[in-house]
Amino acid sequence: MTLKQSLHSIWNVAKREIHRLTSKPIYFFCMLIAPVLCVVFFLSLMQEGLPTNLPIAVVDMDGSATSRNLIRQLDAFEQTEVVYKTATFDDARREMQKGNVYGIFYIPKDFAVEATTGKQPTLSFYTNGTYLIAASLLFRDMKTMSVLAGASVGLQTGLAKGYTTDQIMGQLQPVVVDTHALGNPWLNYSVYLNNTILPGVLQLMIFLVTVFSIGTELKYSTARQWLQTGGNSFTLSLLGKLLPQTVIFTVIALLCCSALYGFNAFPLNSGWMPMIVALFLLVIASQAVGVFMIGALPTLRLGLSFASLFGMIAFSIVGFSFPVLGMDPTLQALSTLFPLRHYFLIYVDQALNGRDLFYSWTEYAWLIGFLILPFLIGKHLKNALLYFKYIP
Repeated sequence: MTLKQSLHSIWNVAKREIHRLTSKPIYFFCMLIAPVLCVVFFLSLMQEGLPTNLPIAVVDMDGSATSRNLIRQLDAFEQTEVVYKTATFDDARREMQKGNVYGIFYIPKDFAVEATTGKQPTLSFYTNGTYLIAASLLFRDMKTMSVLAGASVGLQTGLAKGYTTDQIMGQLQPVVVDTHALGNPWLNYSVYLNNTILPGVLQLMIFLVTVFSIGTELKYSTARQWLQTGGNSFTLSLLGKLLPQTVIFTVIALLCCSALYGFNAFPLNSGWMPMIVALFLLVIASQAVGVFMIGALPTLRLGLSFASLFGMIAFSIVGFSFPVLGMDPTLQALSTLFPLRHYFLIYVDQALNGRDLFYSWTEYAWLIGFLILPFLIGKHLKNALLYFKYIP
């Protein structure tokens, strides 16, 4: 077959696939509506970067001017809002059980007197670990407030004894910690989460659409017609089928990229091109994995189950929520089988850290390497398309 004939066959299959895509609403939803909704939803959900005014309850058993000042200072934290002041711990506990507050700050009786007389009173605070982010932020604020309260008491006691401020601070804070957060100095959860969640959703949709588009050819016995349109060449037929999907998913990926690095101005230290190339490679690598899935399990329901399971596991194993180096060695090896893992490493090196492209070339090579998968399963999938009898 000449080059002109090959291109003509690919074009014929592509036109057939465009007709199929426009005739079934499920394609429109999975390829356009779902990814766009996710972009809008997640970016608007975390628009502020960090959740603010998280409700807590305060149990003030002391009722002194010192404890009231402590409560006002705690309420002044951006992430913390004191919404309940209860007289007993049981009342605060019931509010936490109802879900009205995420934390409890307990000030014991005679707090002010014991603090000024050197008896070391204990400030207690409780957080609801069911809500991980809220509990972490509130724990940080309440712990900071407790440390500041102790330092304030120490400062006042030292001044009463005739020490200078410098002498007292040398005892209260002998080592000064200067912290600099790299890559995301704002500690913005949107930067932390959305740069991986949104490409992960895109990868999942590509898996499902690729498996569904080939699986329906098997289910409705149209596979032979598909291959005939492609000149009975499995390679040309597959290229023609995936070409319209590649174009659409690439446009959605570019939309996602512009929303992240353009509209929201997330860190992009190496420029646009490395991330645009990475997103395009993520699209075609995910399609290649999808072809492998339906080739390994040439039944629509099994293929979709495989795609769903594999796509959802990717959110946990790529390393953005829990470091891969901290996982079991077997899971570390399995993480390389996910295109999203290599995209994540490119994002960290190029967008966040701005390293030279040389340090990321292996991850680009991994994404290109996934394109071998359809050739490994091609013979088996072609036989399934020609001779497999679909069992509903």
